[in-house]
Amino acid sequence: MTDITSLSLVKPTSILFDWHGTLVNTLDAMYQAIEDMLPQLEELDLVRCLVPEEQAKTPEDAKLVRYIRIFRHLHPKILAEQRVSRTDIFDALFGSNCTAQEIAHNAYNECYRHHYGDVCPFEEGVVDYLKALKVLGIKIAVATNRSREFLDNELRQVEDGKWRDLLSISVCGDEVERYKPAPDVLFTAMSKLGVKPGPEVWYVGDSVTDMITARQAGVTAIFYNGALWDAAWIESMFPPIEQLSPEGHRMQGPDAVVDDFDHLFDLIKQAGGDEDSSFIDTLDTLRPPRRPPRVPPPPRIEPDWHPSVANLEPPEIILFDWHATLVDTLDAMYHAVDDMLPELSELGLDTRLVEPAQCKSPEDAKLVEYVRDFRKLHPKIKTDRKISRTDIFEVLFGDDEDAKKNAHHAFTKHYRNHYGTVLPFEPQVKEVLQGLRQLPLKVGVITNRDREFFLHELAAVEGTGWSELFDVSVCGDDTPIRKPHPQQIFKAVSDLSADASKKVWYVGDSTTDTMAANTANITSVFFNGAQWDQPWLNKIFPGNERYPHKPDVVVNDFSEFWALVLACRGKTN
Repeated sequence: MTDITSLSLVKPTSILFDWHGTLVNTLDAMYQAIEDMLPQLEELDLVRCLVPEEQAKTPEDAKLVRYIRIFRHLHPKILAEQRVSRTDIFDALFGSNCTAQEIAHNAYNECYRHHYGDVCPFEEGVVDYLKALKVLGIKIAVATNRSREFLDNELRQVEDGKWRDLLSISVCGDEVERYKPAPDVLFTAMSKLGVKPGPEVWYVGDSVTDMITARQAGVTAIFYNGALWDAAWIESMFPPIEQLSPEGHRMQGPDAVVDDFDHLFDLIKQAGGDEDSSFIDTLDTLRPPRRPPRVPPPPRIEPDWHPSVANLEPPEIILFDWHATLVDTLDAMYHAVDDMLPELSELGLDTRLVEPAQCKSPEDAKLVEYVRDFRKLHPKIKTDRKISRTDIFEVLFGDDEDAKKNAHHAFTKHYRNHYGTVLPFEPQVKEVLQGLRQLPLKVGVITNRDREFFLHELAAVEGTGWSELFDVSVCGDDTPIRKPHPQQIFKAVSDLSADASKKVWYVGDSTTDTMAANTANITSVFFNGAQWDQPWLNKIFPGNERYPHKPDVVVNDFSEFWALVLACRGKTN
């Protein structure tokens, strides 16, 4: 057991449990419902309610807010590890905005109706521990943000309904005025149990939000480390604080951390004290046999084209892609592509779509077939929000440069109806660009965006624009052929009175950017803003004879990129 306090706990007379992630596992349904809900942020008018990144509680929360703002999806690391609760996610996104939280929870509930049903105990033998607690005379209750509709259904299903008679009461999020981290569910549960807030009431939950809720309710906070976070994570989430409340409790965070129900019973036994020998004897008799320790989930496979293993020429010129690398203009881009695709026949492009058999991957083949059949993007493309317009046209038309030229021209016509909003892809992008110029390095932009739109967005970003940050810019209509042809790169380098070499870096988020850099024989830095994992990068960069192009290095954010630049330049100093 990880015990983060030296304070003695009071033996519980009542234990309130969180539901999901503590007593039961409904992870797949929960994450799928959140994934269905997040693309609705715009229509729910919740995008403007997202916490500003600089006000996020932790760097991890800031990354989550950024990723959801841009892609309307959970960060892949959260999906891979399945450790973070819905409540903690909404708390990170909307902070103390109770109205936004309520809208988000209600939208989640609508989505959850399509997925809930599969429920199992979080640990094997939970029912035996609950039976033991009841015989010990400890009142057991559930206090959850789950809606009553779902909780009752899951109580009926989990282990054929054996748990229902073990619970004294349950209180759900839609039965109180405010969701956790407000303490309403705990106050209501205690009122129904006929007990008052105090250290003899324990709340056991798996999230940071649960601990905040327990603190606000004035009860003992027990963090159930169901996700098996390591000590460093626990320390970062719950830093030591010496200041105590008048009752002798820690002012924030849990009173103790338990990794499983065996550890919870150890804690109850410890709180029982030596003076209550009959309670200790009864507990020892009733408690189930100890089980093997649980195993942490496998780590996400991070890209192995990592800065720490890269051996690159120090840069003299750094060229950046624009959209989805330096800035976010995703909404306008996808609207324009969807407006353009119904015109494929009129443009004479329907017969020039590549054959699915010629596609790089099964996913590309499905995209071509869907566009051919329905004249619109597959819904998954628009919900994922991870593929660029240029990559879409590469998939659809392959090596047919004339078809791609006509497609870009048609896109431009529709983009005029949507463009205007442009945001930095990350908050520190401007500072990184300013830092690069002070090193000093030549800095430029290579984009398939037409100059008409690029100049507007360049002047609009962050209100004052970034025009002074670039030594050169080459747009899609500045050369006869756009990326992935290297013509734009060659023009930019020539405009800077330099030659193409590995001392020229091109930073971009797409396979098209990598192809252009490789063909120009300059250094390719893949900006993994979409946070693809290594298996996916292997798929889009197979490195085979037919698709040989691969980046020289992968960076996941601008902090990592900045460190890479400094490390490479340090080799020559």
